[in-house]
Amino acid sequence: MTIIDALINYGLFAAKAVTVVAALGLLAALIFRARHAAPSNDDDDGHRLEVVDLSHRFDQMADTIKGATLPPKVYKKDLKAQRKAAKTKAKAKVQQPEKRRLFVIDFQGDLMASEVGALREVISALLTTADKEDEVLLRLENTGGAVHEHGLAAAQLLRLRTAGIPLTVAVDKVAASGGYLMACVANRILAAPFAVIGSIGVLAELPNFHRLLTDKGVDFELHTAGEHKRTLTVFGENTDEGRAKLREQLEDTHAQFKAFISSYRESLDLSRVATGEYWHGEQALSLGLVDAIQTSDDYLLAARDNADLFNVRYRARKPPLQRLLGSFGLGALHPGSTPLAGLAEGMTRRLNRWLARASA
Repeated sequence: MTIIDALINYGLFAAKAVTVVAALGLLAALIFRARHAAPSNDDDDGHRLEVVDLSHRFDQMADTIKGATLPPKVYKKDLKAQRKAAKTKAKAKVQQPEKRRLFVIDFQGDLMASEVGALREVISALLTTADKEDEVLLRLENTGGAVHEHGLAAAQLLRLRTAGIPLTVAVDKVAASGGYLMACVANRILAAPFAVIGSIGVLAELPNFHRLLTDKGVDFELHTAGEHKRTLTVFGENTDEGRAKLREQLEDTHAQFKAFISSYRESLDLSRVATGEYWHGEQALSLGLVDAIQTSDDYLLAARDNADLFNVRYRARKPPLQRLLGSFGLGALHPGSTPLAGLAEGMTRRLNRWLARASA
C-alpha cells in the first residue's frame, strides 16, 4: 500500500467518523428539543386543545381562487366590495343577532377506538361553552371493533345529546358495527351516496392450536375458578358446552346492541337491519339507517351563511421518541407497540409510497 492509498483510506475513515459523530449529535439535539420544547398552549400535561376557524379558512380558499382566476381589475374591485361589506357589517353588529356556532369533530375509528380519549376531552370542553343554539358535527369514519371501547365512544356522544346540544353525524366513508353504534346516538345522520352503513351484529373468532400441540407432545393447562370464566381458548381443547356459552354471550351482546339502537332510532325495523349486513348510502336511507344523503363538505358549505364553523381537536403529548420518529416521517407509536415497531412501520409506509410512485 502506497502512502497515497493510506492517506485516502485514512480520509475515508475520518469522514465516516465525522458523519457518525454528527449524526449522534443531531440525534441528541432532537431528543433534547423533543423533551423540552412544548407549544405555548399546552396544559400542564403537555396536551392541547386546537380550534381552527373553518369559516375563515373557506374565505381564504375562495379568495385564493378569485386571485388566481379573475382579471386584476375585477379582483381589486371585489376586494374593495368585501372590505366595504365587512365595515358595514361591523358597524351594524350590535343590531344583528350573533351567529350560532357549529363545532366540527373528526373521529377516525380503529379496532380499539383509540381516539375515544381525545373525543372525551373535546366533548368535555364543548360542554363548558356550547349551548342549545349551537351544533356539533361529528365526521365519523369507523369500521367497528371492540364492544366496550365503541360503547364508551357512543356514551361520550350521548353526553352532548343529554345536554340538549344538537348532534349531527356525517359518514363520508363508513360507519359499520361499532361505528354505527356511535352514529345512532345523533339527532341526525348524513351519509355520502356510497358510504357503508350497518353491520349491526357481533362476532368472535380465534384460532385453536390444540391439535398441533398434541401432535408435538405439548401439554397445555388452563385453571379457572368459575364455571364460565373461559369459554373457548387458543391452546386448550374446546368443548361444545364452551362454544354454546360463547354463542349465548354473543346473542346477549347483540340484543343489547339492538336495544341501544332502538332507543335512538325508534322507527328502525331491527328484524330487517340487525342481521349483520351492510348497505350503501341510498339503501341505508330507504331502510331508515340514515336521514339524508349528503357529504360533510356540502353540509358545512351550506351552513356557512348562518353559522360560524370551528374544527375542534385535542392532541395528546407524545413521548419524546415518538415525536422524534414523527419528525423523520417514520410514523407514530401505537399503544403497546415498541420504538422498533414504530420505526419499522414508518419505513414500510415510506417503501410502499416509493413503490406506488415507481409503478404509477
